[in-house]
Amino acid sequence: MREAAFVKQNKEKWIAFEKAITLNSKISPDDLADYYIQLTNDLAYAQTYYPESKTLLYLNAIASQAHQKIYINKKESKNRLVSFWKYEFPLFFKQYHSTLFYAFLIFALATCIGIISTYFDDSFVRLILGDSYVNETLNNIEEGDPTAIYKSGSEIGTFLGITINNIRVAIIAYAFGAIISVGTAWVLFNNGVMLGAFFTFFFNRDLLFTASKSVWLHGTIEISVIVIAGCAGFVMGNSLLFPKTYSRKVSFIKGAKDGLKIMVSTIPFFIIAGFIEGFITRYSNMPVWLSMTIIFSSLALIVYYYIIYPIALNKTYASTTN
Repeated sequence: MREAAFVKQNKEKWIAFEKAITLNSKISPDDLADYYIQLTNDLAYAQTYYPESKTLLYLNAIASQAHQKIYINKKESKNRLVSFWKYEFPLFFKQYHSTLFYAFLIFALATCIGIISTYFDDSFVRLILGDSYVNETLNNIEEGDPTAIYKSGSEIGTFLGITINNIRVAIIAYAFGAIISVGTAWVLFNNGVMLGAFFTFFFNRDLLFTASKSVWLHGTIEISVIVIAGCAGFVMGNSLLFPKTYSRKVSFIKGAKDGLKIMVSTIPFFIIAGFIEGFITRYSNMPVWLSMTIIFSSLALIVYYYIIYPIALNKTYASTTN
């Protein structure tokens, strides 16, 4: 059977099932199981005859959502949070890897702009970070401790303040997605320029490594998760721009829910980043090997949880449905 005929034959059934599970419609367990069996049969057929097709990706995404709904309906309330981060979210997030990539590209482009602008005009950093911050950092450089600003304040106070502020930025990046993704792009762009200007400021003074081994202790997770929050905003914004088979209203509700789920997943990581900044970054004289261990472990954690693990889990799940 040609793919077009296969889609035409089953399209209405798939759309009805997708709306039922994404909008939390009341559906009996028996009907849900019956629809799920039909869907996995179609998925297996598509895997055999239409590999690498958009139809296969679409069916796999619906099957993942159906699996999550069935899993949630089990009496496992005590392990609900564990199941969310261990199974539900990774299975769900795989479908938005391309959106995450676009968010990263915007952030990376903005960072390059911040680097180039500050490299050729050192005063540019004052427009981005402010005179107060720059002057204080210059004083710290003269006193021989370029990152002394991270040692001010109490450990608990810094931890709480930074964590709350980072979550606030992430919520803004998500919420601004309602402005057809333009608001989210602006938040990512603004933070990217700031990052590029910040590190180039130290580069211009031959202090890039000194700053990097301290700032990236918490910045690895902090910056990565801001990009992920941007992905959440794009998911909501794109639901308005590209409603696909849904009405714009229904698409937006689905996009807002999906974006919120991504946003919620970032909270533990922001807490980890805040903890590192409040309790660890201030010890900038730690051995280089220890700094590098923390930095690369943080990077590995983010890459594994948001990229590698979802891909592996979806492959495992797809193989069990055959």
